[in-house]
Amino acid sequence: MRRTRVGGLWALLLAVVLCAATGLTAPRPVAAALPPGNAVTDPAALLRDALPIEATDLQDLQHRLESTSDDLRAKRWSALTNVVRRSQSLLGTRRVGLLDSFDPADRDKAEALLEQLQGSLQDMATAAERQDREAFLDARREALSRIGAAEAELVGPFPFTIPAAFDDLPRLLGRATVRLTTTKGDLTAVVDGYNAPLTAGAFVDLVQRGFYDDLPFIRAEDFYVLQTGDPAGPADGFVDPKTHSNRPVPLEIKVPGEASPFYNQTFEDLGLFKATPTLPFATKGTLGWAHSDEALDDGSSQFFLFLFEAELTPAGLNLIDGRYAAFGYVTDGFDVLEELTADDGIVKATVLEGAENLRPHA
Repeated sequence: MRRTRVGGLWALLLAVVLCAATGLTAPRPVAAALPPGNAVTDPAALLRDALPIEATDLQDLQHRLESTSDDLRAKRWSALTNVVRRSQSLLGTRRVGLLDSFDPADRDKAEALLEQLQGSLQDMATAAERQDREAFLDARREALSRIGAAEAELVGPFPFTIPAAFDDLPRLLGRATVRLTTTKGDLTAVVDGYNAPLTAGAFVDLVQRGFYDDLPFIRAEDFYVLQTGDPAGPADGFVDPKTHSNRPVPLEIKVPGEASPFYNQTFEDLGLFKATPTLPFATKGTLGWAHSDEALDDGSSQFFLFLFEAELTPAGLNLIDGRYAAFGYVTDGFDVLEELTADDGIVKATVLEGAENLRPHA
């Protein structure tokens, strides 16, 4: 028998849709509030921001370049040129300090990345002067990729201790890249064990077991979610062969500024009425872990792909942050994601990178 998952979510989303359709104001959610400034909706940027590092100069460069989107849309080429020139100056004046922040064993790689970054910034400047939008976007993508690679090199040991109560659960101590081959094509997703180690660990463990292969989408709601992970037969999750019962995964949500995730507590429980998770449901293809309406810790294998629509579920002001755990983002295959329906399913799930970060238990 299939149990209803993320069931309470549908009533909340329906309220938003009805309000939008009738022109009424939607009830203000208690789980999250709109953060200052424009909410980040790019999965690559969300993943960069979620790295457990303190790298002020690199992150300043990253955010400067990401913030050029508004000027680019408005074709404010002079402003774009100024931002890029200031970024080049920042990289030049702080280069020595940037290199000193890397482990000596990583200095050569870091130096090569910064050299490549300088070249990408020059390409951005040239594109801005020529008012070439596509060339600017390409160069910015390369620059941010170099910054992200440099930031990833700064990640040290796993940043916190997972509670002993969960010692028997698998955990992902880092990140992994997974390909979901569906009946409509491939999706590529990055799952983040730095901020959701137990959720990401359970998912990658099940991918490696072949658990998701040939499973259908059991729920497909336009603009909301695609859900899967319910196996054939009476079980509604992964039955651990050792215990012969469902393996439960706790609700796990990390908040910026907190040393470790909160477990089995919603933002409402915690009184975090204006918090935004480190991994927010802020973009199409956010991976979320399902649990029942009755309990926060009975999620076992079912997950959903969040179908972000800015008008109905705005980033920073949606109805899922703080109630469900996000554990990664689709980074490629968005055209496939647009085409998937309840008639589709997962043909095969494969770990492409990061399998070495999975531990079967503590």
